[in-house]
Amino acid sequence: MLRDVHVVLGLLEEGFGRLKVLVVGDLMLDRYILGDVDRVSPEAPVPVLRHAQRYERAGGAANVAMNLAGLGCEALLAGFWGDDGERAELAGILSGAKVDVSGVVTTALPTVSKTRIVGRRQQLLRLDIESREKPGRVDEERLRERVELLVEKVQAVVLSDYAKGALTRELCAAVIQKARERGVPVLADPKTADLSKYSGATVVCPNLGELAAATGVEAHRWDALMMAGEAQRREHEFKYLAVTMSERGICVLSEAGVRESPARAREVFDVSGAGDTVIATLAAGLAAGVSMETAVELANLAAGVVVGKAGTVPIAAHELVSELTPSSGVRSEEKVLTREQVERRVAEWRAAGETIVFTNGCFDLLHVGHVALLEECRGFGSKVVLGLNTDVSVQRLKGPSRPVVGERERAKVMSALAAVDAVVLFDEETPLALIEALQPDVLVKGGDYTVETVVGHEVVLAAGGRVEIVPIVQGFSTTNIMRKMVENATENTTD
Repeated sequence: MLRDVHVVLGLLEEGFGRLKVLVVGDLMLDRYILGDVDRVSPEAPVPVLRHAQRYERAGGAANVAMNLAGLGCEALLAGFWGDDGERAELAGILSGAKVDVSGVVTTALPTVSKTRIVGRRQQLLRLDIESREKPGRVDEERLRERVELLVEKVQAVVLSDYAKGALTRELCAAVIQKARERGVPVLADPKTADLSKYSGATVVCPNLGELAAATGVEAHRWDALMMAGEAQRREHEFKYLAVTMSERGICVLSEAGVRESPARAREVFDVSGAGDTVIATLAAGLAAGVSMETAVELANLAAGVVVGKAGTVPIAAHELVSELTPSSGVRSEEKVLTREQVERRVAEWRAAGETIVFTNGCFDLLHVGHVALLEECRGFGSKVVLGLNTDVSVQRLKGPSRPVVGERERAKVMSALAAVDAVVLFDEETPLALIEALQPDVLVKGGDYTVETVVGHEVVLAAGGRVEIVPIVQGFSTTNIMRKMVENATENTTD
């Protein structure tokens, strides 16, 4: 389980939105053409693709910005693109994610694009459009001026280098110096064997192959490679060297030594863009002030999500929230939420495809009937939200002698149950307002009810949900427990 998970959940649900992160680098458009292949062309010995689908994605530095936007950050992007149709498509994608492109300079060169032609999940061909020429000096100066202005506004900077010409040695040096003067972390994703280009960066994130190229040490010679990597880190004054190792995870080199963060095991569908997700997540974490260790663990989790998808797909905050909130892995205090928090949590879960189950009650003196109800709730969906009456609400319903256990203690006890994913207190006599706000997929009530007598049934049914009635466990109730306690106390007094 991720350490500092409560801090990270708070950032995913509300905190990252206060952060601005600048991405400087090589923008690309990734285009995918998909179809079926069932014959060979009579004109030449090549497969014939019957077109079925086409879609576009942001690539390169643009994908890093998309990942930051998906995490909830305000992403600012700087680089080059051309005055062409690819630019229009890429600009539309970025605009839809609310990425600020005020730092992007339009040049006479074409927008870099990669078109992948795929038949039955097998890539048949990739067509790249890019110029062998580099942007002119005037364009480079325009980019530098815009970037230096934007560095003043952000909490982190990412240098996304795909060796397409945007990140010159001079621009990298200027950005790193200005960011360091402001105490802003700079993260670099290198595509060159000469890591001195990023001297002074906070974090440099090569993969194993890139580190091997930079050090001259073969990737399979692990100990020697790490020693050479540490020498590079010290020589170029990187605070961290974060080496991405595909299915092995991420290895971080620092003054504290070498630390590996294993990848989360899952089926890998496509590794395209995983490195962009890693550096974006690291940047968001460091911008928010979390430890490098926590940022790396979160980056590993994010990379594990995106490699399970086809194509270059950025991470989304709701996917990480869903990954971080399994009922068995979250501490009880992290499940007790305010109404605003539970609304956000439910929205994130729903966006991730979870089925939301809601039930409510006083749950004073937990007994087997309560446990049976909640276990039934777990069977109706993937996330269970428990609405818990506050002390004031219980007193209105049960009288001045109730509850026996206070609301804070009841909330903690209920949140400790594995079947419960979130607990939210409500003051009203009924949970109708809460049900209207959460719009659960399944509304559950225990006892001798019919669907029509369950509070909130109209709301749930109108939204396409359903209502489930769970029979009570005979002989178990808070009232019976209290009666037995009184009887036992009376007998002991008589004796």
